[in-house]
Amino acid sequence: MDRTHNLNDRRIADAWATLQSHADSGNPLQGDAYRLAFSDPEFLVRRETRGIRLQLEMLKPDLDQQAQGIDNTIVVYGSARFLAPDEAQALLEAAEAEGDETAIAAAQLKVRNARWYELARLFARLVATDSEARPREERLYICTGGGPGIMEAANRGAHEAGALNVGLNIALPFEQSGNRFITPSLSFKFHYFALRKMHFMMRAKALVAFPGGFGTLDELFEVLTLVQTGKSKRVPIVLFGRDFWTRVINFDVLVEEGTISAKDLSLFHITDDPQDAWDYIQAFYRL
Repeated sequence: MDRTHNLNDRRIADAWATLQSHADSGNPLQGDAYRLAFSDPEFLVRRETRGIRLQLEMLKPDLDQQAQGIDNTIVVYGSARFLAPDEAQALLEAAEAEGDETAIAAAQLKVRNARWYELARLFARLVATDSEARPREERLYICTGGGPGIMEAANRGAHEAGALNVGLNIALPFEQSGNRFITPSLSFKFHYFALRKMHFMMRAKALVAFPGGFGTLDELFEVLTLVQTGKSKRVPIVLFGRDFWTRVINFDVLVEEGTISAKDLSLFHITDDPQDAWDYIQAFYRL
């Protein structure tokens, strides 16, 4: 008997093909009462459909990561402003050639901070290299916010080891696009910070926070709060850069003032060594 129907046929694709043809013909995608609801951009971006958009931002990255076997991640946070050592050095040489003292001082700071880029790259390479040799259920994949700086460095380290790696980017008015080292099929873009934060935590088996600014502090303290309050299972939390973190945050004062408990200091581990950070995570999971 001839098979006249394919059980895997997806007729919804026809609706999207029609919409694409409409756009390719140069016709503006204006509101249209007769257009299918899910193929009507003006309808989908209305205030009243925000709940649908939230659901979609939850579902799309989740399904794509499931399909590619990304079950467990190590999330790496840190400044988007740190450059790779060669880029920082080129910036300094250009400033010195111009003779601008202000530019020279700024470039010298970039050169000093470039060490964090290189250490993040090395850490991610360690994770990716070791994980690739393990059974799938024990593999840990690098996940970042998908932007430049420390995020690029971590994605780069995993990429250089030949491993899949994830970037969860966010649409911002002044930055940023996905860096070139993210696995293309795992490079996601978010509108809502809240959904992006959820995706960081959904698969996170560890968090490593390199020196950073408001965004890094925001993500770090959110994770610490979730673990402290029992809303999230305990995971290894590593603060990379002892001098930076002890100068930026005086955790002992928080204990002295009674705003946190002394036992809360055990929620994180401070280090300056990529291998020590990776050893700490492996010991936690007995890998």
